[in-house]
Amino acid sequence: MNIGEASKSSGISAKMIRYYESIGLIGPAVRTDTGYRVYNDHDLHTLRFVRRARDLGFSVEQMNELLALWKDRSRASADVKRIALGHVEELERKAEALREMAGTLKHLANNCHGDGRPDCPILEDLGRSH
Repeated sequence: MNIGEASKSSGISAKMIRYYESIGLIGPAVRTDTGYRVYNDHDLHTLRFVRRARDLGFSVEQMNELLALWKDRSRASADVKRIALGHVEELERKAEALREMAGTLKHLANNCHGDGRPDCPILEDLGRSH
């Protein structure tokens, strides 16, 4: 299948497939005599793996590690679990930071009259050097 078909089947844009190939996340595709990329079922399976990992928020570096472990049948599941739990901690830190930002903005919005006057605590807070 060509890159457009692989893109459609995997849910990864052709541009991202080319990018992942250029950085070595996925192996280079087989090329036709005219230079077009050709993908087989194994390639598609790898692209779907990458898509799922990306959907779960793993970084390119983490996806690279996970792909290496996925391909290594002698791997220890503890290595995979370590990466996953490290990512969970990172996601939880980000979620807490987002909750704090939302709380701050709610507080500022609650203190803004939202009327025709120019006074605005939201803009005042943004304009302060913290």
